[in-house]
Amino acid sequence: MSLIAKIAVSAATFHIDRPYDYLVPAELTEKIAPGTRVLAPFGRGNKPVEGVVLSIAKESSFNRLKHLDSVLDCEPIYSEENLRLALWMSDRFFCTVYDALRVMLPAKVDFKREPKSREIKKYPELDTKLSSEQTKVFDGILPLVNSDKPHAALLYGVTGSGKTIVYIKLIEAALFKGKTAIVLVPEIALTPQTVFIFQSHFGDDVAVLHSALGAGEKFNEWRRIRDGKVRVVVGTRSAVFAPLSNIGLIVIDEEQEHTYKSDSSPRYHAREIAKYRITRSRGTLLLASATPSIESMYAAKTGKYSLFRLEGRFNEQNLPHVNIVDLKEELKEGNGGSISSKLREELQINIDNGEQSILFLNRRGSNPVVTCGECGYTYKCRDCSVSMTFHVSNRRLLCHYCGFSIPEPNTCPDCSGKLKFIGAGTQKVESELLEIFPDIKIIRMDADTTSRKDSHDRLLSEFRKKKAEILLGTQMVTKGLDFENVTLVGVVSADMSLYMSDYRAGEKTFSLITQVVGRSGRGEKPGRAVIQTFTPENRVITLASKQDYDGFYESEIELRKALGSPPVSDLIGLSVTGADENNVIAACAKLRQALAGYLRGESNVKILGPAPAIVSKIKKKYRYKLIVSCINSKNIRETIAHIIRAFSKDKDIKGVTVYADVDIGD
Repeated sequence: MSLIAKIAVSAATFHIDRPYDYLVPAELTEKIAPGTRVLAPFGRGNKPVEGVVLSIAKESSFNRLKHLDSVLDCEPIYSEENLRLALWMSDRFFCTVYDALRVMLPAKVDFKREPKSREIKKYPELDTKLSSEQTKVFDGILPLVNSDKPHAALLYGVTGSGKTIVYIKLIEAALFKGKTAIVLVPEIALTPQTVFIFQSHFGDDVAVLHSALGAGEKFNEWRRIRDGKVRVVVGTRSAVFAPLSNIGLIVIDEEQEHTYKSDSSPRYHAREIAKYRITRSRGTLLLASATPSIESMYAAKTGKYSLFRLEGRFNEQNLPHVNIVDLKEELKEGNGGSISSKLREELQINIDNGEQSILFLNRRGSNPVVTCGECGYTYKCRDCSVSMTFHVSNRRLLCHYCGFSIPEPNTCPDCSGKLKFIGAGTQKVESELLEIFPDIKIIRMDADTTSRKDSHDRLLSEFRKKKAEILLGTQMVTKGLDFENVTLVGVVSADMSLYMSDYRAGEKTFSLITQVVGRSGRGEKPGRAVIQTFTPENRVITLASKQDYDGFYESEIELRKALGSPPVSDLIGLSVTGADENNVIAACAKLRQALAGYLRGESNVKILGPAPAIVSKIKKKYRYKLIVSCINSKNIRETIAHIIRAFSKDKDIKGVTVYADVDIGD
C-alpha cells in the first residue's frame, strides 16, 4: 500500500491553505519523513512547487491523488517542534503554514556542501561583577530560570543601569543547567556591540543571526545551531526561530521596539513566538527595557509577568540633565535652522573639551517636501500618496516607500515658479552642522549610509575610536549604544512622531526621547541633553525629559482604557488593497457588513472603519482598513479567517486583496 504525504504547499494562498494529500512513489518511501521538503505538482497545470511534509498517513479521504515528484532533502530540516509552531502561527497570525515554516530557515539551505570554517574572534572579558541592585534583581530572576516551569518576567531598568550584565549572569546559570539561550536585539546596528559583549564571555558558544548576513554566512550559523555546536544565539527578530533545543532563557532587549513585529506575512511578533517556545521548553522569557511597552508593564502590574527594577545607573552617575528648547522662540529670534542656539552652544563645549555628541532626527534625506512657492504645487510620488524627499547626495527626489526617483527639478512644472525645499532630514542637518563647525568630522547613520554589508559595525567602530565628534542618525542611534565619551545628546525634532495617527504615537515618542537621552553620560563624566520642540508643554515630552516612565505609564494606561486600545482590549486589523480605489472602498463596506453579521453575538466587539490607511496608496495599490476591537479569542480568529476566505471567492469583488493583522499600529 502506498503512503500518503500531507503537504504544506508554497503555492497555496491563505484562502485555500490546508494540508494537501499526495501519493508517495515507492522509490521515495525511504527518503520521505515529516519535516522534509519536496517538489509536488500543483494546480491544473501540475506545475512543480515546493512543499513541506507535515505528516505521513496510510490512507486519504480523497480518491484521486497526484504523485510527489521528488524529495529535496536527505534528512528532515524541520523538527516536530517547527511543524507544531507553524500550525500555531497559521491560526494566530492569519498566514499559510508554508509561510510560517519559510521564516524559520535561512534563504538558502544546501546540505550537499560543507559549511565554511568560521573565524571566532577572541575578545577580552568585560567586568561582570554585579552591583548590589543588580544582585538583588539577579537573585529574584534566578529561581525562575532554575525552575522546571515556564515563566515570564519584565526587567525595567533605567538607561545605563547595567541590564546586559544581568543577562550574562542569567545565561551562565541556564548553561550550567545544561540549557540554551537566545538574546534578541531590535536593530542590526546593535548586533556587533552585543556580539562583542557575549562572545567575550561565551566565545565560540555564540552564534549570530540577522538579515545583514550573507546567505552562506546565515546558513553556516543556522547549521552550527542545529547541530548543537553552540548554546547561545544573538540576533534580531528572526533569531527567535533559531533551532536550539532545550531553551532555558530567551531575552528580548528593548522589548518595546516595533521592529520585533513583522510587517509582511507571516505578521508575527517575536514576543509571541518566544512565549510559545518558552512554554514548550519550560524556560524563562525575560523582557527588558528602560521604556517597557504599555502592554508588558500592564501584564506585570496585573500579575501575568514577574516585575523587577533597576532604578539607578551602573556607574552611579545621575541621569542626564535635560534642557528643553522652544523652537517657536528660536524662530522669533530669527533662527530658522535645525540647530538651536542652545544646542549649538552645547556642541561647541563638547568639541572644545574633546567629548562626543549624538544627534537624533528620525527622518533621512535632506528635505521631505519640495513645493512651489508661487502656485503651491508639491512633488508627490506617481505611485504612492506621499511627498518625495530631496536627497542632496545624489541631487534626486526619492519616494521612501517604493523607491521611485527623479532628478532634482529646477522650476515648478506647472507655473515655472521657484521651488522651496521645506523641512529637514539627516542630510540637511549634516550640511548645517558642517557650516557651523567646518573643522569637525560627522558620522551619519541612516538607511542611506548603512545599506552595505558591515556598514553599521564600521561606522560605530569609527565613532568608538573617537574619529568623529558627532554621530548623527535616525532611530538606530537611540538605543543600546554605549560610548563612555558621549556626554551630550540632542533631539533635533521631538515632535516628529508625536502627532501620527496611531494610538502608540505617544508611547513611541516617549521611548525614542528617553532612549536617546540615555546615551549620554554613560562613562565617568556627567551627561547633558537638549530636546528641541515646538510644543515644550506637551505631556509626553516633559515626562520624557524627566525620564519619568512611571508617570507616563499611569497617564497612558488611562488613555488606553478610555480608547479601548491594547492592552485593555485587542485590535485585529483587516486591510483591503487594490488598484481601483472604488472597488477597494466597496469591498471594505461589504466586509464590514459581513463582520457585523458574524460577530453580532460576540460581546465587547466594536468594528471601526472603513478608513484609508495612514499612507493610502503604495506602489499603485490603494489601502483601506477596518479595525475590530475585541478580546482576541480562537473563535474570533476563526470567524475572521472564514470571512477572508469567503471574500476571496466573491466574484462581485475583483482585483482586491484582504489580509488580517493582530494588534496593528498603522
